[in-house]
Amino acid sequence: MNRRHLLTLAASTALAAPFPAFAYTVTHTDAQWQKLLTPAQYNILRQAGTEAPFSSPLLTETRPGVYNCAGCALPLFSAKTKYDSGEGWPSFWAPLPNAIQTSGDNSFGMDRTEVHCTRCGSHLGHVFPDGPPPTGQRYCIDGVALTFKPT
Repeated sequence: MNRRHLLTLAASTALAAPFPAFAYTVTHTDAQWQKLLTPAQYNILRQAGTEAPFSSPLLTETRPGVYNCAGCALPLFSAKTKYDSGEGWPSFWAPLPNAIQTSGDNSFGMDRTEVHCTRCGSHLGHVFPDGPPPTGQRYCIDGVALTFKPT
């Protein structure tokens, strides 16, 4: 294999990777993830799927508490930052400190920013610059990607 073939292979592998190349402290094989998660969670968290809008029970959750990653239980969002965006998915105007990472996502012909759990790398949803003050951000998160712990 010559250098050109090696570079082409490396580039195509990087483009096909479903998650950015971050070092995560919680890791599992694909088979382990499938055993740990429900089929819906696996589709969203590990394959970057999405749930149908307005289908998550967490959409109407209003109690005080914390929203955690369904993959590794890392606290991600405080209920204090949750709001009704009208889009059909739980929305937040800010994550908890050091809870998320982002990467570019141009799937489906759209230029979006994908949101990942900083501990396990799971896909959570996307962030958009059309949220309310004080951040102006809308973290549009799949409810299946979250668990809720009331306080």
